[in-house]
Amino acid sequence: MSGPDYAKLLDAEVWAYIERGAEFYPPNAVALSIQEQRAVYNAMCAAFHQGYPEGVTAQDAPFGGVLCRIYQSASPVTVIYYHGGGFVVGDLNSHDDVCAEICAGTGYRVVSVDYALAPETMFPGCFNDAWAAFDAIQKTYPGPIVLAGDSAGGNLAAAVAHHARGRAVDRVIGQVLIYPGLGGDRGQGSYITHANAPELTTADMAFYMKVRFGGAVTPKGDPRFAPLQDSDFSNLPPSVLITAECDPLASDGEAYCNALVAAGGKAVWINEAGLVHGCLRARVMSRKAAEFFDKVVDGIAALGRGDWPY
Repeated sequence: MSGPDYAKLLDAEVWAYIERGAEFYPPNAVALSIQEQRAVYNAMCAAFHQGYPEGVTAQDAPFGGVLCRIYQSASPVTVIYYHGGGFVVGDLNSHDDVCAEICAGTGYRVVSVDYALAPETMFPGCFNDAWAAFDAIQKTYPGPIVLAGDSAGGNLAAAVAHHARGRAVDRVIGQVLIYPGLGGDRGQGSYITHANAPELTTADMAFYMKVRFGGAVTPKGDPRFAPLQDSDFSNLPPSVLITAECDPLASDGEAYCNALVAAGGKAVWINEAGLVHGCLRARVMSRKAAEFFDKVVDGIAALGRGDWPY
């Protein structure tokens, strides 16, 4: 059985983005050392960095012992953002312009969290950092909170939302998860259909998982690791799942949305055709990716207002 024809599924703009990224971050990057992976990833992010929209300023400060970057706003709403990178690469700079544009597009304060990475910090260290920062941020800024993150960061945002129930759930009024890895069934759906998609493959995911756990057996039934493994999906905040069609992780968005709705919650899954994992960075090269990012910003803005336009 042949796989999808990505030459047809992806348009010329998306392919140009993929080729531009590969100049810095090669398709076989997981074969490099961890330090080499971080170097080429940072170089790629720097090459795509768009600067800040007019009027946006930021400063770094620790929250709960975790370095964060605060994109300033007088709004009472705070967006807590967790960056992607497979729990192995990425930092405050890798998603700096994305967070600045979210701040400008919503008018909300954005706080980006520089959680510790594997293999220097093993699970649950990344979650512990995500939670420690969240707890300190919500104590510092008393207004509503919207959680957001992409890929591994989407995992952390959801994990924090689950952990916040009974602790600070009334403060979290929404979450926007961007092509998140939530620990879904790897034997079905997009995990199979798009196992060899451009930008992220199931083999890449297996590598990141091995690094995250040092080769140890992954936990079962622990939503700090995999929110989809939780046994209770009730009393979670309104959730917007935005995924890319040509991505092994797309089915996680669908499964998580279905779990929340089945538990009586509000959730919507938006699976954008003709896009790949990591397409936030493609927003200046691809009209489809720009529309994808607009939906991210619109989702965060709506949830921050307490609206549910879906």
